[in-house]
Amino acid sequence: MHLPPHMTPVALDKAFRLLNHGPTVLVSARHGGVSNVMAAAWVCVLDYAPPRLTVVLDKSAKTRELVEQSGGMVIQVPNVAQVELTQYLGSHSWHDEPAKLAQAGAGLFEVDGVDQPFVAGCSAWLACELIPEAHNQQSYDLFIANITAAWADERVFHHGRWHFEQADPALRSLHYVSGGHYYAIGEALERQAD
Repeated sequence: MHLPPHMTPVALDKAFRLLNHGPTVLVSARHGGVSNVMAAAWVCVLDYAPPRLTVVLDKSAKTRELVEQSGGMVIQVPNVAQVELTQYLGSHSWHDEPAKLAQAGAGLFEVDGVDQPFVAGCSAWLACELIPEAHNQQSYDLFIANITAAWADERVFHHGRWHFEQADPALRSLHYVSGGHYYAIGEALERQAD
């Protein structure tokens, strides 16, 4: 499979920057021929070397079950153009609607070497391998994963950082606050780095 246009690899030592600005994400996973995608607002960079993240996946979510069974997932950064898709995937359960991906029009694609589905049209993708932590998963719904590969849309992320202010506003990341209410990331403020 060739990567979609504009999808370019991101060095793992810069992968944390894909999530550092606190976006709402899409979590995808597959096991036994079943794929699912859910929206999640609680994802966080945990470490840089090796690159790790945490994500909260509720016990009722089919995606959580698929992550636990497969040991992997993809974390995607959806954008303003995908607000309806993100809302739909976050508010419809696979358990009630097994065809929700088709209903939502979620385009999935494959990347060589990663046995998980990727959501088309996002601004960033992080392939992850689960670090099993049964206590955290059962008690707190908290999952820890190593980031094994990362890609970004080069129109909005290049040279190791986001460039939202120079890109099409439809590529800005989404930030969920509650009740179907989102913000798009705002303008950049530059200052001298320490």
